[in-house]
Amino acid sequence: MSAVTSLPGAEPSFVLRGRVVTPDDVLDDGAVVVQGVQLRWVGPAAEVPERWRAAVPAATADTLLPGLVDIHCHGGGGASFPDATTPDEVATAAREHLAHGTTSLVGSLVTAAADVLVERAALLADAVDAGVLAGIHAEGPFLSYDRRGAQSPADLVPGDPALVRRLVEASRGTLVTMTVAPEIPGVVAPPDDVMAALVAGGALPSVGHTDASAEEAEAAIARAVELLRADPFAAGRRPTATHLFNGMRPLHHREPGPVAACLAAAARGELVVELVADGTHLADATVRTVFELVGPDAIMLVTDAMAATGLGDGDYRLGPMAVRVADGVARIVQPDGSAGSIAGGIAHLLDVVRCTVRAGVPLAHAVRAASLTPADVLGFRDLGRLVAGHRADLVVVDDDLRPRRVMRQGAWVADGPATA
Repeated sequence: MSAVTSLPGAEPSFVLRGRVVTPDDVLDDGAVVVQGVQLRWVGPAAEVPERWRAAVPAATADTLLPGLVDIHCHGGGGASFPDATTPDEVATAAREHLAHGTTSLVGSLVTAAADVLVERAALLADAVDAGVLAGIHAEGPFLSYDRRGAQSPADLVPGDPALVRRLVEASRGTLVTMTVAPEIPGVVAPPDDVMAALVAGGALPSVGHTDASAEEAEAAIARAVELLRADPFAAGRRPTATHLFNGMRPLHHREPGPVAACLAAAARGELVVELVADGTHLADATVRTVFELVGPDAIMLVTDAMAATGLGDGDYRLGPMAVRVADGVARIVQPDGSAGSIAGGIAHLLDVVRCTVRAGVPLAHAVRAASLTPADVLGFRDLGRLVAGHRADLVVVDDDLRPRRVMRQGAWVADGPATA
């Protein structure tokens, strides 16, 4: 591969050259020096330090991105995190996304019976311990019936701090976020509410699947912000909004609902919103507008991907729900066999970045929202950026932002989409 020259030494080392996307800029002709599991130097190719200069390859048309970080993903490659019962199934889904540039992946569960959620949380915690996943996200079960989307209606329950504590215990500290609807009883009910139990367990509350009024959403966000600021271990972390717009009461000028509250909080720097900018969940103009309003430091691009990712049309499962993918869109199968609500996505995070750029968002902003911002939300300060001293996770892509090669912890991913 012309973008890489190997260096001699005890640790695997490389110099890569191409267009380099840093946290703040795009270097048209940049270089990245990798040594072991760490990025040693990043900057213009003409300024590579003398000790590495002889190893700088010829200029290429490649683009080098930081490894992407997906904080909301239900599966891929035919495997589903909510339905997994073995470590191999979890690994199958994670590998599908790793091969396409997602070097840090949070495994998302969906609403299910309490015992099932606890069992799945324990299984996914093993995957976190093994380095397969970066954490666990629980989407439910304290959600709105009217805005449930693909969530199982039979398993929706009132807010239960005791269940949160069970999940935290089963996940052994790897539960990083939970989607909750503010209007559900028990979610926001100080002092012993779901919000408090989540923050005490090290997890971020995420507003989503909600029919809340603007005032209810504002109160929930304020409660989450207050709890996180008071927690000495939260270190400036912010609550989030699960796939903004999707699974929420729509924005209306006389009933602004949760969307307005979330956007205002994001603009203040108090909240980070997820966007499923895959060309299906949101219109291009919506994506552009949110980036212009709140900026990439308050946005996380996510996939909401399910088992069909990488496979295509067909019948699948998402927890207790039957899903059919037709013409590239996943929808719940209704009892009469008709198509219901959108049931997650089938894109990789790099696909979402490409769609976001095509929507008119600058490349550096789209990449930041898919790498640095979610890494910071998770508290991983060494991930999501091409900066010297950080972990050597990166993606080599072509002019159309399609993956050519993926590196994780300084090693090339052998089963990526291309190994040339």
